[in-house]
Amino acid sequence: MKRKEIQIRDPFVLPLPEEGRYYLYGSTDANIWGPGTGFDAYISNDLEDWDGPYPVFRPGADFYSDTNFWAPEVYALHDKFYMFATFRRRDNGRLGTSVLSSPGPLGPFMPHSSGPVTPEAWSSLDGSLFMDPEGQPWMIFCHEWQQVGDGEVCAMRLSSDLSEPAGEPITLFRASEAPWTTPYESPRYKETVNYVTDGPFLFRGESGHVYMLWASFIDNWYALGVARSATGGVTGPWIHQPEALYRNDGGHGMVFRTFDSKLVLTLHAPNRTPDERPLFLRIEEAEGFIQHR
Repeated sequence: MKRKEIQIRDPFVLPLPEEGRYYLYGSTDANIWGPGTGFDAYISNDLEDWDGPYPVFRPGADFYSDTNFWAPEVYALHDKFYMFATFRRRDNGRLGTSVLSSPGPLGPFMPHSSGPVTPEAWSSLDGSLFMDPEGQPWMIFCHEWQQVGDGEVCAMRLSSDLSEPAGEPITLFRASEAPWTTPYESPRYKETVNYVTDGPFLFRGESGHVYMLWASFIDNWYALGVARSATGGVTGPWIHQPEALYRNDGGHGMVFRTFDSKLVLTLHAPNRTPDERPLFLRIEEAEGFIQHR
């Protein structure tokens, strides 16, 4: 398949240099707003021609969710592969991020955590893994705007085996704190002022700075912004770039390095089903800022 033929939201690329192949994961249900069937993956060696789809996760009959299977991210760690993914719970109707694991990049991924690792009372989504310089794993995630109005980006320490929390959530910032965001006009939440947070992803630049990608809206168009940690640590404080990195109705991005060491951003655009497709954009770091080429 060509890139433009792949319907996917929240794309995540795992490069495996020992194979010379890129693995593409994401929200792959044809209608991700309804019942969830699982996650598929695609494989490429040039980011343009892709093999797949390969089923990498299908829920068992006793899985705690059957709706809204979102934003899988896959990491190679401890000689295994770990997937962080969002699901809507049957028991309370709230979103939460769980950890799954597999011996290989194509699964099958099986539950690793006992249900969501995000707080049970919160509606939380888009959990992402980041290892601090001491080797402590953190999950960065969103406290959903539909529950709190002004969406929050939060961080929480995880146990060394990634199976459970190792601390309480810390709020890093709220969506309205960024200079580029505007209120989201939702037909379901007309009586409140809403600011969206989606898809946080942390990465280190060549300079050693720690950056965060995260998505929100500008005049009801999906957009992607960047923040930089003033201390280099997960807890920040976080300094927002004044302008969005991408504002053409696309977002929920992540950054990876190609096999020839180029820094590449992937995101989905446009932000409407069933037209969403993965985009790959070269980016660069300059004087503490991220920009795309």
